[in-house]
Amino acid sequence: MSENAIVVTDLQKRYGEVVALDGISFSVPAGTVFGLLGPNGAGKTTAIRILTTIIHPDGGSASVLGHDVVRDPDAVRRIIGLAGQYAAVDGLLTGRENLRMIGRLTHLPPEQVRKRADELLVQFGLADAGDRPVRTYSGGMRRRLDLAAALVHRPPVLFLDEPTTGLDPQSRQDLWGMIRELVADGTTVLLTTQYLDEADRLAKEIVVVDQGRIIAEGTPAELKAKLGDTVIEMGFADDDTARKAETALEGVSNERAERESALIRLSSSAGARVLVDVLRRLDGAGLVPATLAVREPSLDDVFLSITGKHAEPAPEAEPKDQKQLARAGGGR
Repeated sequence: MSENAIVVTDLQKRYGEVVALDGISFSVPAGTVFGLLGPNGAGKTTAIRILTTIIHPDGGSASVLGHDVVRDPDAVRRIIGLAGQYAAVDGLLTGRENLRMIGRLTHLPPEQVRKRADELLVQFGLADAGDRPVRTYSGGMRRRLDLAAALVHRPPVLFLDEPTTGLDPQSRQDLWGMIRELVADGTTVLLTTQYLDEADRLAKEIVVVDQGRIIAEGTPAELKAKLGDTVIEMGFADDDTARKAETALEGVSNERAERESALIRLSSSAGARVLVDVLRRLDGAGLVPATLAVREPSLDDVFLSITGKHAEPAPEAEPKDQKQLARAGGGR
């Protein structure tokens, strides 16, 4: 295995007048989780579809374990798995039948199909439900089965496109644990997500894309360090009071205070001193915040600072995208 499992160079894609990818480049070290973050329409899913050979780029190049996604798509499909925000499993079949079907679609030797399905049901905590129709599964169970299906043929590279969208907190934690186990066993994971805490906990390196371009990259710690080590959030009774507070706080820190309706957020590398200055300024203006919180910066703060907007829930992917790879003879 090469040092970088995935290499993307100047990747471009247009849909008519819409530029989905405008020359992005990045590489994913083997055996790590790599986070691809961005708001809706940023180009994340387009990049995943190119890397998984579902669509062709208009320019640039991309390779997975040394195989070019355009020149050698069959080889790429044999070494990748794909799972998305939509659990692309058949509700009429049992969990066991779903996994066996995927085993046949991915050309697993017949004698291994049953054994592999049984192994994955145990690994993903679905053994007791393996013979139940998937329509009776909870959302978290469906998502675990979908991830298991992406791993039937033991791919060394796994693409996860918004894998925990819509899951409850416990199901998200369970899925995170499974992803960590896969990486510990040597799997390379490229993860797109709208959940900033997800990328913070899982990803070794992160690229932030917006309008088809890379606007920031680095480790979670490096990205958060750009905002300083402290975030001060103040909530006021109404928008008008918050506007007055915003004016009063001008110049209190090197970073400009950001206001969202009645909430003001201020980042600083001199937390304690700036907090004292903030309270003095507000007291001098006769303003008292209704709420006050002091915390470490999160990736959501980074996202907001860079893109000017919060991460938003992404729309569901089309089920056909998640199954197309298996039908083509490779990973899902």
